[in-house]
Amino acid sequence: MLEQILKKFRDEPVEFVRKILHAEPDEWQADALNALARRPRIAIRSGHGVGKTALESWAICWFLFTRPFCKVPCTAPTRDQVNNILWSEISKWLKRSELLTELFEWQKTKICFRAQPERWAALAKSAARPENMAGFHEEHLLFVLDEASGIEDGIFEAIEGALTTSDAKLLICGNPTRNSGFFKRAFFEDRELYATFKVSSADSGRVANEYCKRLIKQYGADSDVVRVRVLGEFPKTEADGLIALELVEAATNREPVYSGELVIGVDVARFGNDETVIQPRIGNSALKFESYRRTDLMTTVGKIVAKTAELMKKFSLGRATVNVDDDGVGGGVTDRLREVFGEKNLRVEVNGCHNGGKARDPHYANWATESWFALRDRFVSGEITLPKDEVLTAQLATRKYRLTSLDKLILEEKSAYKKRAGRSPDRADALVLAFAPTATVSSPPSFPLVNSYWR
Repeated sequence: MLEQILKKFRDEPVEFVRKILHAEPDEWQADALNALARRPRIAIRSGHGVGKTALESWAICWFLFTRPFCKVPCTAPTRDQVNNILWSEISKWLKRSELLTELFEWQKTKICFRAQPERWAALAKSAARPENMAGFHEEHLLFVLDEASGIEDGIFEAIEGALTTSDAKLLICGNPTRNSGFFKRAFFEDRELYATFKVSSADSGRVANEYCKRLIKQYGADSDVVRVRVLGEFPKTEADGLIALELVEAATNREPVYSGELVIGVDVARFGNDETVIQPRIGNSALKFESYRRTDLMTTVGKIVAKTAELMKKFSLGRATVNVDDDGVGGGVTDRLREVFGEKNLRVEVNGCHNGGKARDPHYANWATESWFALRDRFVSGEITLPKDEVLTAQLATRKYRLTSLDKLILEEKSAYKKRAGRSPDRADALVLAFAPTATVSSPPSFPLVNSYWR
């Protein structure tokens, strides 16, 4: 009886989803599942929230159920994305089916056929090293790459070497955050190898219209934020954009390493809609920030002191640095912080930072520009990691710059950004403060400037 059911759904993944998982796929999900049954390679680029993780989970369950002694290696840029997002989604769908629950056992990093747990399984693998995805050679093989735009080509090359049997398949899905790599090539240079799909959040009934309208209003219909997060289009990266979206996305996809000095950047607001943001980092890894609105300055001081002391204790650090935006209301915060840290006998250096102050490097018009370019260099070199936060990502990826009449680089003024984007870039500014060069001169920009006479 079971063998008959298996054969029935082998080439009918949509019916499997309906009859076994008791779900109704969207039209694009049904088309993609049917393509996976017929084609060896499927590539899906999409905006946020369209149901691609559900699609991946259905495909994994279908392949496990209909192929004896199969292997389904699954990966994503970080272990968190595999274990906490994809794997938890698969668990949800397995529980929907009494038959699948009876046949398969869900584990933290493995889903296996109870009767043959070693030879018949789906496996959660980190994309940290190519060897994690090497060595899979089975007649029935399905590789699933979630957030594939953030996976390095070396990982893909290890996978491609295993796609040799007649029933070896590849499913790659993600937001199109990078203008290079195997995911981009799947839709362009290597398009003939794939069945490709593009799914816009604006066309999906799963995504609230308010989400799309909000991003379009804040960042513009043709901005990279809207192109990637709503339309499922690859970024165009404007010539006057300082930090490319793909660089920011890559930083959110790296595993953090909490080793090194503790530095906290503080962008101070008082009342109104702007945020006060406390952004700590350990070495090159930014920790989750804290943000507040309509907070008086002494309350802000208390929060900074508490956060600094907490992190010094947590990471067993004897000293720390706090960089505060000292313009405007920030000056009072800087002065009081020095007093409080002294009273508490905490070794904390407090630096008052002035955005309009003189840059150490004469190529920059002011300190803020120099600091933003120094942060950009960390993104380019691949040494920085960020927590996932949609607002922070958008603020970093939409700040612009220009050349002055004196051939100096100058960052777009905050007032101009607020008028254009409809909000203050407080979270990005706090991150810049956390990584600001407060002791050494930064190097000139590491990319060509078309209109500049200095190179």
